[in-house]
Amino acid sequence: MPLISRSWRIAVPCAAAALLVLTACAPSVTVTEADDANNPACAPMMVALPDSLAGSQRRTTTSQATAAWGDPSLVVLRCGVVVPGPTTDKCVTVNGVDWVLKDNDSTWTITTYGRTPATELVLETNKIPSDTVLTEISAAVAKIPATGGCL
Repeated sequence: MPLISRSWRIAVPCAAAALLVLTACAPSVTVTEADDANNPACAPMMVALPDSLAGSQRRTTTSQATAAWGDPSLVVLRCGVVVPGPTTDKCVTVNGVDWVLKDNDSTWTITTYGRTPATELVLETNKIPSDTVLTEISAAVAKIPATGGCL
């Protein structure tokens, strides 16, 4: 019996030290939460988000209802952003989820259309394929029920 207790006394501190070392290598991404981030409808989507998007690994973030992938961050997600109204911006449907696309010089801002709360993705232009990201994340985003869509 003393051998087992001694093993645990050594193993637990070693495991805790290893965890600290591993988490120190990947600092959290600072993301400002959306105004409606505490909306309970965000929760099912957040737990269904993939661990990787287009080959970029998910990282921890500093705010509720947010996520980020890549180091440095290539994709940042925020749930609870303002629901877009009617727009002339390009709207696409990927795996049953409608998205409004806005091209800003170095990033794409892509927001769900017809879902409340809305989810926003910000992607680095030419650093990660937007079609792959939207394909891989749509199943999680579909956890927020659709109330409308692109026309």
